[in-house]
Amino acid sequence: MGKGGESVMARSSASSKKVMGKKSTRYTWDEVKRHSIPEDAWMVYHNKVYDVSNWHGHPGGAVIFTHAGDDMTDIFAAFHARGSEFAMKKFLIGELIPESNESKTEEQFAFEAGYRDLREKMIKMGLFESSKPFYFYKCASNMALWGLAMALVYVTDNNWINYLAAWIMGLFFQQCGWLAHDFLHHQVFDARKYGDLTGIYWGNLMQGYSMQWWKNKHNGHHSVPNLHNSSASAQDGDPDIDTMPLLAWSLKQAQSFRELQEDGKDSSFVSFMIKWQVFFYFPILLLARISWMNESFKTAYGLGAASANAALELKRKGLQYPRLEKTGIAIHHLWMAAFSCGFGKFGIAKSLGIYFTATCSCGLLLALVFGLGHNGMATYDAVSRPDFWKLQVTTTRNIIGSTFIPQAFVNWFCGGLQLQVEHHLFPMVPRHHLPKVHELVVSFCKEWDVSYHEASLWEGTKEVVSHLAKVSDEFIVEMIEEFPAM
Repeated sequence: MGKGGESVMARSSASSKKVMGKKSTRYTWDEVKRHSIPEDAWMVYHNKVYDVSNWHGHPGGAVIFTHAGDDMTDIFAAFHARGSEFAMKKFLIGELIPESNESKTEEQFAFEAGYRDLREKMIKMGLFESSKPFYFYKCASNMALWGLAMALVYVTDNNWINYLAAWIMGLFFQQCGWLAHDFLHHQVFDARKYGDLTGIYWGNLMQGYSMQWWKNKHNGHHSVPNLHNSSASAQDGDPDIDTMPLLAWSLKQAQSFRELQEDGKDSSFVSFMIKWQVFFYFPILLLARISWMNESFKTAYGLGAASANAALELKRKGLQYPRLEKTGIAIHHLWMAAFSCGFGKFGIAKSLGIYFTATCSCGLLLALVFGLGHNGMATYDAVSRPDFWKLQVTTTRNIIGSTFIPQAFVNWFCGGLQLQVEHHLFPMVPRHHLPKVHELVVSFCKEWDVSYHEASLWEGTKEVVSHLAKVSDEFIVEMIEEFPAM
């Protein structure tokens, strides 16, 4: 019963009168909330109600359904160019009765109007316009890292120099991640096609990651950061914290797999992993790139999908650039094999050592920044999540310099994600404008008394580890209280 066919019209007509002539149907907030699944999805944009049930033609994929039965005004603005709202006219079914949302106070309405005005101010200041020379420099300097690593295995078989090259390649992969991130957020080019194609270069060809796999996962993360799945088998939460049964970021998440057991208890594997998750955290980060390449390969070659949402998107739409995705990943593995074996000079053992040094160092360097961005911050259930601004700010941590780690290094190492709060609020702002945006956001948060957190690389990592330990302790205590005979 999707919006694209006659059945949608029939169902909408059965539930209420469609928008006709000068008079449109008005809906209460409770009515909107009842339509909260992909097969029956209503959404609100600036107090207009839209029916996007079963609409899989959305260019951004299934992420649209993360706001089914909810207000999408601000997440829509964050991810779409101005004027995109006109494409939604065919989905319009009526208007929201604003006062029917009893959970919103006058202060909340004023707060939302305030941060929407801030966005308009930023547009007028030109903060959404990219500097092409800046991105040319970033691309060229990053390719210089690749050239250096390749040269260091080509010109010598000295172990120290070769393994140094492997670490440089790992760092290159990490920096590729930031560039692909910028291009695929459409921070650089107005034409989305150019951003996608450049993303395939930095993602598929240079990293071995599928562009479409990444976009599905990352768009979902931005839409609902640190939001738990509604159940162990659901896919409506943040995919970046969907780490069970290996890691749990709250007691509720740690206990979520009980519903999959016939006896309603934790499996021995879950109990072991959550109990010792502090010690498994960094080894898991080392293996992150292997997992991402595996999911990317399956996505590109039609061998599976990382989530139910991704599987549905691939089934309905397929790959946007199937030949380029497949070719890019294939060429990546070819040149990476040549690098790892020193262009045929190294034996099997050393080739594997070089390969896994580059691969695991990249996983650690990438995931370390990801983890600092959100891990250990507030988590929410779907029913308790706050408004867009507070959700993005309270679930996110900025990274600042310290006595021994200067801010300039942090800025380069984190590729713009040191200002993760600002990026989450305005994901289409190019990274070179984020320091100015930071000033505006800090001022706005102080004005409205919204918590805003920053920490150094070292302190932030300690916070993440301490949070994992806290969840483990809560899990063990709760398990003993519930099942004392165990």
